[in-house]
This record gives sequence, C-alpha cells and structure tokens, in this order.
Amino acid sequence: MNTPFNTEWQENVTFDELSIGQSKRLFRTLSLDDIKAFAAVSGDTNPAHIDPEYANDTMLHGVVAHGMWGAGLISALLGTKFPGPGTIYVDQVLHFVRPARVGDTLSVVATVMSKNDENKHVQMDCQVTNQRGERVLHGTAEVLAPTEKVRLPKVSAPQIQLFDPEARFKALLAQGAGVEAARCAVVHPCDDGSLSGAMDAARYGLIVPVLIGPRARIEQVAQQAGIDLAGAEFHNVPHSHAAAELAADMAAKGDVEMIMKGSLHTDELIHAVLSKPSLRTGRRMSHVFRFDVPLYDKPLLITDAALNIEPTLTEKVSIIQNAIDFCQVMGVNTPKVAILSAVETVNPAIPSTLDAAALCKMADRGQITGGVLDGPLAFDNAISARAAEVKHIKSPVAGAADILAVPDLESGNMLAKQLEYLAGAMGSGIVLGAKLPIALTSRADGPMNRVSSALLALLVVQKNRAERLRNPV
Repeated sequence: MNTPFNTEWQENVTFDELSIGQSKRLFRTLSLDDIKAFAAVSGDTNPAHIDPEYANDTMLHGVVAHGMWGAGLISALLGTKFPGPGTIYVDQVLHFVRPARVGDTLSVVATVMSKNDENKHVQMDCQVTNQRGERVLHGTAEVLAPTEKVRLPKVSAPQIQLFDPEARFKALLAQGAGVEAARCAVVHPCDDGSLSGAMDAARYGLIVPVLIGPRARIEQVAQQAGIDLAGAEFHNVPHSHAAAELAADMAAKGDVEMIMKGSLHTDELIHAVLSKPSLRTGRRMSHVFRFDVPLYDKPLLITDAALNIEPTLTEKVSIIQNAIDFCQVMGVNTPKVAILSAVETVNPAIPSTLDAAALCKMADRGQITGGVLDGPLAFDNAISARAAEVKHIKSPVAGAADILAVPDLESGNMLAKQLEYLAGAMGSGIVLGAKLPIALTSRADGPMNRVSSALLALLVVQKNRAERLRNPV
C-alpha cells in the first residue's frame, strides 16, 4: 500500500503486550459544537444541554455536556489507542460524578486491572477528570483485546457541519422584537400552506391578518387543516383576481402596511399592485431571497430570481439598489454586492459581464449608493476567498458577498433552489420597489419560510414608518 510520507499512523497494543498497571491517556477540550453534534447524532435534545435559558434555571446552573459524551471519550481511547484497532467492547460500568462544561479539558485514563489468558478479555479501570483534577466519571470496562499486531494509517473522522434551522429562525425573529405588528393583506389564502403561514405570522406577533378571498373556501381550508382563524379580519371576494385588486386598493388607501401572497400566481398579484400609480416609487419592483446557508458564515441575499426575467442594465440598477437598501434594513451598513456571471473577466461575447462592469462604474459615479460593488464575478470567487485567491482576484467583495446579483431570472431561480434543496439553506423572500413590501413565498415553502418572509416585510414596514415620521406629508 502506497501512503504519503507525512501519514499519521495508529498502532494497537496486543493482548500479549498488555501488562497489569499499564495505562494510556487522552485529552479533549469540550466545545459547544461538541454538545450540539452529540445532540444531533444521538437525538438527545434535552434542553439542559442545548438551551442556555432553560439550563441556567436547573440545579446544574448552565449548559453541560451529555454524560454519554464523556463515556464516548473512553470508547475513543479504547478503540483507537489502548488497546486500539481490533478491540471489541464486552462490558462497561460507569458512575457519573459531576458535569462537564464548555471549556473543560477532560483527561481520560484507562488502566489494565486484569487479564484472562483463556478468552483474551481485559478488565480496564477508566477515569475521567477535568482540568482541576476533579473526577467527572469513572468505571470499569471489559474488552476483548486484539491478538494480532496492527499498524494502520490514521483514519480522519468525517467532518460534521452544524446547522440549526430553529436557532437561525429564532435569531431572525429576534430582529423584529418590539416592532408593532403590521396590518397585512393576505391575498387569496385558499390552501393550507398560505393560510397557516399567515396565521403563524400573526401568532408570532408580526402581522394583523386581513384575509382577502372567498370566505367560505378559506374557512373550509382552515377547518380541514385545523387552522385557528381567531383575530383574522375577512374581506369576502369571489376569486383571486378580485382579491389582488382589493389588496392593492387597501394598500393605496393606507389600510394595510404590507401584502402577503396566498395561493395565486405572482404575476396576478404584481399586476394589481402596478395598476395603482400611488403604490409606485419610480423604481423597478424586484424580488430578494434571503438565505441562511449552512456553509456560509452570514445571511446571503439573491436578486432577482422571481420577477424580472431578463432585466436591462437600467432595470438592474433598481434591482441592486433595492437589495442594498433592504440589506441595510437587515443591519448590514455597507453591503458587499457580487454581480455574477459565468466568468470574472469582461468578455464582449457574454453580455452579463458587460453589464457587471457598467454597474460597477455606475456605482463609482454615485448612480448606485450604499454598497460596495464588484463584478463580473463567478459564483465561486464571489463566495469563496480561497477561490478568489487562486484566481488572483483582489476585491473587497470576493469571498465575502452579502448580495449576489444574478444575470437573469433563470440563473437566479436555479441558484436559489440549489441552495435550498442541495445545500439545505433556509430561505425567505420579499418584493421591494413599491410603496409597501410584499411577502412572497412559494407553494412548496414550509411554515418557517412563510413566517420569515413576513418578518422581512415587517422590518421594511418599520423603516417606512420611521421615514414617514421624519417626512410627514
């Protein structure tokens, strides 16, 4: 077997090589990620281990490791070092003395107590102590020791990428804490997904639901799906077209502060909004996806992947400006905008590279404000600093993008769905560019996606309220 010269090796200790009193030790420092990973693998989501608020009120006064995590360290010592490869567990007795906390460095020691020459069983004394010398757990293990000498390349453990959708969801909701709920026109919520999403958003205190559509049908959906409609305001109209028109009318009159798409086509809703001159701002309306991506260290916005099919250069100015303004609403003061193409160099044969170069120059001249733009950038060097380094790209945006501006709807839609279905990203979406925000979701979206979209819209409503106070009509 050919192995690299720098290969690490692991070698066992055979039954014949073991002697009474012989021992081996390993050290491991406990991290919060260790606790989360153990919870994910074992399914033990006891809040004493993963919920600081709950854990602080328990007798242990804080988050502690699972007891069996410490037991796992004993297994690691026996299986990899002492006796090592070829060892088979027969029995284990454990006594748990005190908890291990984040930051504790545990010393794990196994010592040979006795050997049985007939069956090759070995009794081990096992002790686990913390950095203060305090015993955390102890016990005895009985193993079937290996009889053949083995020296193998050390096997690296698979990497675990920790992604907690619930924690990300709670963190996003926290951005709306203390913001007064907005009256929201929920347009034609005639399936259980859109109706439950609206009522969930109401339950979280984000919206006051104004349900617009055929009331009998909405109530039937609610009854069949077990959705509580308490607190909802109804406006009975016969079909989706009428629902979209009424929602736009109410928005134009200021009766609602945001709109939420129900079970109707996006074009039908947007057409109704565009038909009201008082709802226009002079900017192109555009859609922004917000994603929490497991392998990216911050939220990522993608625009436009839902409304503008083949935007012109002028339309891309509005699309990018909408996204920058929204990113600032989300707390990023100077967002970094990567203008995507297939390559990172200007190529006259690829029109999107020409648009990217022009947009960057327009930003230099103040025609796009509030963000740092660079492009064209390929997707890899937009989100990977390593990819940008390999290609010798020096850019304040490469590897650190907050916003990905895609060339057209097709590429953006495919990118968004790939992030969601292949990368496990959590997404939500909003339409910007009108006088009020529109929470826009897909029929396949789950409850968290719909509530998150309502939260995004509420934060834009908060900004609109502040601007009205500064500039009263």
